[in-house]
Amino acid sequence: MDIINVKGNTFCIDTGMSYIPFYKLNKKEIIMLDTGWKKGEREGIEEVLEKNNFKVAAILNSHAHIDHIGNNSYLKEKYNCVIAMSAYEAHICSSAVNLKLYYQSQTLKDVKEHYGHMVCKTDIMIEEDQESITLCGADFKIIHTPGHSPAHICIITPDDAAYLGDCLISYEVMEGAKMPYAYILSEDMKSKAKLYDLNCSKYVVAHKGIYDNIKKLIDDNMDFYESRAMRIYEVIDGSMTMEDIMKVVIKSFNIRVTNAYRYAFIQRMLTSYVEYLYEIEKLKLIMDNGFLKYTK
Repeated sequence: MDIINVKGNTFCIDTGMSYIPFYKLNKKEIIMLDTGWKKGEREGIEEVLEKNNFKVAAILNSHAHIDHIGNNSYLKEKYNCVIAMSAYEAHICSSAVNLKLYYQSQTLKDVKEHYGHMVCKTDIMIEEDQESITLCGADFKIIHTPGHSPAHICIITPDDAAYLGDCLISYEVMEGAKMPYAYILSEDMKSKAKLYDLNCSKYVVAHKGIYDNIKKLIDDNMDFYESRAMRIYEVIDGSMTMEDIMKVVIKSFNIRVTNAYRYAFIQRMLTSYVEYLYEIEKLKLIMDNGFLKYTK
């Protein structure tokens, strides 16, 4: 894994799968903006930290997804660092039972087994009207961008470098993404549009890019997500349950579903798009012989 200098004291670790930004307080102490996956990234991240004699003084999370808080508890225990994230995201990952609210289609036993490492204690909760936070003497601006997750935030470092988390995806990801994830797509689209107002000197996208200007990237992201919603709309024929829609979407998009966890993930992604189509009145809901169905 390599370290990339974004600007000033703002850097990021290139894990191969993502960019994990950090802010250097001094030669040894850093504040990490997210902590990456446990599986596939922890070993490399730890190697980078130890090789550079870095001590994690604090963690500031963009949101509570498995690839962004996967090493929170591990690093907190190792470095005795503080963790800050938006209040609602903090509640989600505060216990396995609360995680079950997010992973609704999976049993509590499965949640504990596969996502239990996400559970972490948040020391500082960022409220929904809070516009900044000071950690270890460093001031970060907060931009609230819900949609990809319930209370996703973007973070601007003291170097005027904006970490956008998963509010946007890179062109590289768009090339390979069949159906990019959003928890509530309508809110995610509003948050993407909100980024037009930013005027930072650098922008870091978690998956996976560094940009000087993001105006076109915002346009292309919004068009891309909209086009995926319309592709789903096109395959809906007659009156269909969510299960019916999922079957035709998996076939149409050529999505491989190899286990129950992959199935649950695809189901969560698809639900957001179908709900979006319903919200913009492309679809309507009907009751048909006791089943809830979507129709054009």
